Amino acid sequence: MHDDGEKSVFLVTGATGNVGRHVVEGLLAEGQAVRALTRDPAAARLPAGAEVAVGDLTRPETVEPALKDVSALFLFPSPGTAGPVVRAAKRQGVRRIVLLSSSAVAYETEGADNAIVAFHKEIEREVEASGLEWTFVRPGAFAVNTLQWAPQIRAGDVVRGPHAGAEMSMIHERDIADVAVRALLTDGHAGAKYVLTGPESLNQAEQARRIGQAIGRPVRYEELAPAAAREEMLRNGVPAAFADMLLAFQAGLVGVPAEVTTAVEEITGRPARTFDAWAAERAADFR
Repeated sequence: MHDDGEKSVFLVTGATGNVGRHVVEGLLAEGQAVRALTRDPAAARLPAGAEVAVGDLTRPETVEPALKDVSALFLFPSPGTAGPVVRAAKRQGVRRIVLLSSSAVAYETEGADNAIVAFHKEIEREVEASGLEWTFVRPGAFAVNTLQWAPQIRAGDVVRGPHAGAEMSMIHERDIADVAVRALLTDGHAGAKYVLTGPESLNQAEQARRIGQAIGRPVRYEELAPAAAREEMLRNGVPAAFADMLLAFQAGLVGVPAEVTTAVEEITGRPARTFDAWAAERAADFR
């Protein structure tokens, strides 16, 4: 950002999450002053160079003190909290917001009209209405979501789940963070809505097979009928409404090649990391 004689402070919310942690690391690597917001500093295990601030997005009044002297904000989406947090940011003189949103806001597939999409749309509206400079980072399916299969793979090399043919362009969480860091640090991203994907569309059966390649033994995806998959989710404590939403959403992705964008390469100057690379990095989690 423009240098006004003092070092800019960057506030990262969701700092211990899959993306936020990498945003903190990326800003520190660029020599920036980083304030990382977390509910529990003792458990945060954030890099030593970050200033750790206590706050909870679900209680926006706790966030305002951390916004003091902040020039740019990485905003993690938390339902129902964006308005108060954005208004507090404006009061404290924040100039730039980079919002972690979702590519699902633009989906028109079956199941896309759901509560998760609705809250992302609401947060985007709140940020747009703020009058501040903003950028929306809209990733597709996170590669890290496949860690939910790790217990099954460790137990027997079979992933049992619905809709084996549901296609997604899985993105590495570090690529999302790298784009966010560029949007926080450099001009030219105001008003952009970047759809971020991995470099190829893979269905769930192929994702499982690729994880098998990474760990050196065959892994196969055994498709469950939606009703059986729903029962399994409910047994595991997934709320019924969320299970129904997820099943409907995945049904709309079966046999439909997922969108693949070049935004990661255009913004960072290097190609998006592959799912194979992600699986190799996380192989120990599946063994």
